[in-house]
Formats: sequence, C-alpha cells, structure tokens
Amino acid sequence: MKIRLFEDGDWPAVWGMLEPVFRAGTTYPHAMDISEEEARRAWIDVPAHTYVAVEGGVVLGTYYLKPNSLELGAHVCNCGYVVCAKARGRGVASAMCGHSHAEGARLGYRAMQYNLVVSTNQVAVKLWQKHGMEIVGTLPGAFRHATEGYVDAYVMFKELGGG
Repeated sequence: MKIRLFEDGDWPAVWGMLEPVFRAGTTYPHAMDISEEEARRAWIDVPAHTYVAVEGGVVLGTYYLKPNSLELGAHVCNCGYVVCAKARGRGVASAMCGHSHAEGARLGYRAMQYNLVVSTNQVAVKLWQKHGMEIVGTLPGAFRHATEGYVDAYVMFKELGGG
C-alpha cells in the first residue's frame, strides 16, 4: 500500500468513501445530507494537505491534515480519516495514522489534536491510542449520534516533536 497526496482523479473514489460515512451520522459532525461540493470543500479544499492510501491502483482510504487552529495555535495539526468499507480491518487506518504523525512532524507541527472523537467509535479510539494519542478531555453529549442520540466525544492529543 502506498500513501500519497490526493490528485484530482482520486475524487470519485474519495467521495465514494466519504458519502456513506457522512450520511451515517455516527462518526463525523458533517450534515448527513451534505452535498458532494460541500464535502469536497471540507475534505480537499480547506485542509492544507489531503492524502490517499492506494493499493493496486485502488483508493482504500483517505485523510486530511491541517492546522488545528489559527495563527497562535497553528503549530498543532488536526486530521480526519476514512477507509473504504471493503478495506476495513486491513490496517489501512493504522497505516494512515502512522503516516499522518510522521507527515505532521515533517511539516513542522509540534503536536496533533483530534477535536471530536465519538466515544461510541471504540475501534477508532483504541487505534488512535495504539498510535500514542491520549484522551485529554471528554466533551459530555457533544456529538448528536444518528441512532444513539447525544453521546460523549473525546479530545485526543499527541506531541509530534516537529517545529
């Protein structure tokens, strides 16, 4: 598997991954009826960098990397990850997480912060912890889960050593 920067030709595959995840309303705070254009803006246009994980010419996953805050907080980066449903359980998210931490440090970020990790997404929580992310805060009822109602969300953080 190779992880590389997003190219315009990757968009149909990336949208094919994002759409069902956003529509589910269980892990990302985007509107469940988000348009393709709005999703592209959020995932491709706004972040500093967007990457894809590719194997045999097939896009298996994607992540973005961007400053977590404005100027005086821009030394901390933020990421979001999505894996194609057919590729889950194959280590794609783990590979992208490791890549994002190395890439964040290479780009000069001092730390990485995830702002809204949904507490019911235990697979992700455990994976991020395996990669050194720590839960530094719990936001009670901060995520309106599509099927479980208001659930807690975690703020997770890791120093990267960049900058």
